[in-house]
Amino acid sequence: MAYPSKLLNEGEHVVVTTRTHPKALIGPALVLVLLVAAVIWLSTLTDSTPVGVGAGIVAVLIVLWFVVRPLVAWLTTTYTFTNRRFIKRSGFIAKEGRTIPLNRISGVDFEIGVIDRIFGCGTLVVSDASTDGSVLLHDIPDVEQVQLQVANELHRLSGGDRRDDGA
Repeated sequence: MAYPSKLLNEGEHVVVTTRTHPKALIGPALVLVLLVAAVIWLSTLTDSTPVGVGAGIVAVLIVLWFVVRPLVAWLTTTYTFTNRRFIKRSGFIAKEGRTIPLNRISGVDFEIGVIDRIFGCGTLVVSDASTDGSVLLHDIPDVEQVQLQVANELHRLSGGDRRDDGA
């Protein structure tokens, strides 16, 4: 899932790019399994074609809304940190993006709950100086490593490349 180089400015390179952890697809997968079971169960109860057609239409609508929509959202949403900015992009047909210059980011923190710990993900909290306050990026895989990479880039950007050992 590389960030398109045509969308980067001259001299800009990707530090880290990621998307939400696949655990976000557990709910849609459960909906799909339950829906298939319900359709099979309903087909054993009736031989009525109108009931079958109605159930089929309802099943397709449920699949589109509760399975396909979250899957497309998961596939098309990325979070990218470059050496100059944070970029959130999402959308398949209608696209949406948010960009925060790194020099406006005041902090990058993470939170890992019990379930997140099991799946190896967490929430990345990107704080900036704007009126929006902060951006919460839920279910980021290896969130501690991502936070470390971004914090290192922020440190480098702030002039932290100088030796800090007093020499």
